[in-house]
Amino acid sequence: MVTKEYQNLKFQLPYQQAMYYCSLLLEDHSWPWMEELEVLPHLKAEDLSRFAPLMLSRAFLECYTAGNIERNEAECMIQHIEDVFFKDADPICQPLFPSQHLTNRVVKLERGLNYFYAKEGLNPSDENSALVHYIQVHRDDFALNVKLQLFALISKQPTFHQLRSVEQLGYITVLMQRNDSGIRGVQFIIQSAVKGPGHIDLRVEAFLKMFESKFYEMTYDEFKKNVNALIDMKLEKHKNLREESRFFCREISDGTLKFDRREAEIGALRQLKQQELIDFFNEHIKVGAPRKKTLSVRVYGSRHLSDYTSDKSDTVQPHSIQVDDIFRFRRSQPLYGSFKGVFGQVKL
Repeated sequence: MVTKEYQNLKFQLPYQQAMYYCSLLLEDHSWPWMEELEVLPHLKAEDLSRFAPLMLSRAFLECYTAGNIERNEAECMIQHIEDVFFKDADPICQPLFPSQHLTNRVVKLERGLNYFYAKEGLNPSDENSALVHYIQVHRDDFALNVKLQLFALISKQPTFHQLRSVEQLGYITVLMQRNDSGIRGVQFIIQSAVKGPGHIDLRVEAFLKMFESKFYEMTYDEFKKNVNALIDMKLEKHKNLREESRFFCREISDGTLKFDRREAEIGALRQLKQQELIDFFNEHIKVGAPRKKTLSVRVYGSRHLSDYTSDKSDTVQPHSIQVDDIFRFRRSQPLYGSFKGVFGQVKL
């Protein structure tokens, strides 16, 4: 069953493949599913029986409780688990050594460079191609977060209108924020049967150039309207316990531990000036900005394989880097520091 699930990954939609490659390029602790698939046929029952005690020989517990439970009850539950794991007469495991604690590290793209990664689609019968055009912006920071969120809010509808409705590049056309373990950015995701990823990438750049003038021409009233709309979105309560738990668990898993994020970002929004948003755009988003960092992941469907060959053979433009080997690229790049462990242990 597990083998079949891995084999079915090649039938993912092209935009899902592009997002997968983007994560593989950026996340230091990530492994390709094809390597895992290659290992599966060699696993035996005795391998798993030997692995279980090894896995539990040393452990680190990170716990979160939610719902109709008092604080002292939650603490007692966790204390009992810790006693069974670590303090029993015959403890299941020992604590991790400090050097064994996992971290979430993300590739730090170099300012002023455009990175490209191209790959043929895994499903030869799928004609669609896909592009993920990712702009890496900053490490988690309340003031920068709200500027990025506001840009995404303002540009989301114009992106869909221009690239989907007017140019009809593809049925799937999305502009959304991206958060990799606290490293923030924005990404254009487009899947198309009519144009290859190289052409779509050029249209994304053309859209940003066109949008630049509209962004500058935005009136103060329009600016405040968007700010207030974002504040209203942040003031909405979690719809259910699962949604609330997902928020807190994300803060814990990323290591950011900013449980007052909503209140702090609302405060930053209320102090935000329109010129600060324009300066943010000019520094991080504007085409040709000296500090801008982009990564374009292109997946070529069967209809655009000739484009794949020609795009790969094109002369690399100045300030552009063609990535051919994901893991060689990752090994050669600096990494952002992990938020894991920065604040020490926190009790809720």
